[in-house]
Amino acid sequence: MPDSTEHAVPESDPPAEAGVVAPAAATRKRPKPGERRVQILQTLASMLEQPGAERITTAALAAALQVSEAALYRHFASKAQMFEGLIEFIETSIFTLVNQISEREASGLAQAQKIVSVLLQFGERNPGMTRVMVGDALVFENERLVLRMNQFFDRIESSLRQSRAWPPRPVARPRPRCRRICRPRCSSPSCWAGCSAMHARASSGRRPSSSMLPLG
Repeated sequence: MPDSTEHAVPESDPPAEAGVVAPAAATRKRPKPGERRVQILQTLASMLEQPGAERITTAALAAALQVSEAALYRHFASKAQMFEGLIEFIETSIFTLVNQISEREASGLAQAQKIVSVLLQFGERNPGMTRVMVGDALVFENERLVLRMNQFFDRIESSLRQSRAWPPRPVARPRPRCRRICRPRCSSPSCWAGCSAMHARASSGRRPSSSMLPLG
């Protein structure tokens, strides 16, 4: 199994080498069933990593894939369904690890810390999907997408509460990196996770997980 926090949309099979003498139209490989769908999600996630990519049109996505917009709609009924495909990947990736942590880690405190670490590292390694998680990429999209991401963070909060380690006991040390974005008194798990994800999409070179304070 690869690094438990290293996630990306699964890579599709590499294209076959073009023939030397056959025309391009004759040698173009038709994607396998489901392969084009994966390519669409990969490209959407990649485009979301670009500066100023809050709103991506289906025309721009089709152009990046070198297909028609109609070809996109053969795999997804709407752009909202494309975003739902990314959200489903986020949910599966994160909660598979959260469940493993809950099963294998006896200490509730350690569970909570590892869950937050999973969120931080996922955001660091998947900046395009992080913009979906924090809602930047969903501003002009269907409201059900925002609701689904809110439910995602509700589930994270529930997992932290079940670990019986949240909220942590008050400590004297400030958390300046969080306070740059959050309200000073904000201490809910969903807000903490959201702020961590926003740090992950920032342009600074510092990895947000490197500044995470111990919970104890």
